[in-house]
Amino acid sequence: MNPVLITLIVVAVVLAAAAVALYFLGKRAQKKQAEQQEQLDAMKQTVTMLIIDKKRMKLKEAGLPQAVIDQTPKLLRGSKLPILKVRVGNRVMSLICDEKIFDSVPVKKEVKASVSGIYVTEVKGLRGKAPVQEKKKGFFKNLVEKAQEKAGAKSIK
Repeated sequence: MNPVLITLIVVAVVLAAAAVALYFLGKRAQKKQAEQQEQLDAMKQTVTMLIIDKKRMKLKEAGLPQAVIDQTPKLLRGSKLPILKVRVGNRVMSLICDEKIFDSVPVKKEVKASVSGIYVTEVKGLRGKAPVQEKKKGFFKNLVEKAQEKAGAKSIK
């Protein structure tokens, strides 16, 4: 048999095994995430809070309790998380925000938020409408838009 053919068969078998392994790991991770979401929904409370500041910062710099830092895996301690500094009543505290809603959270506004422990899952404006923030365009999209303006064509969205 040709050695190239043997090599290709071995590579194909390894790739198939990797695909099967990733499939089962993905299913397991999806089940785990669904269980965690159920726990978050069960512990959810609605709280009125004033959002002082929002930043992406490392877990150690965020001012979270030491118990939270100790419970997180060591690999995640160095990663940056969306952190909200809020005032609830007369207490100022740091909370972790959901990545999906972090960009839409208004700063220096009073809001009603759904909080599960130290995790903010949803934010609704209390007074008036929340300001709509436009998503920043990438470098190449800006170039294409400028070129289309100069050419007199309509911009594509």
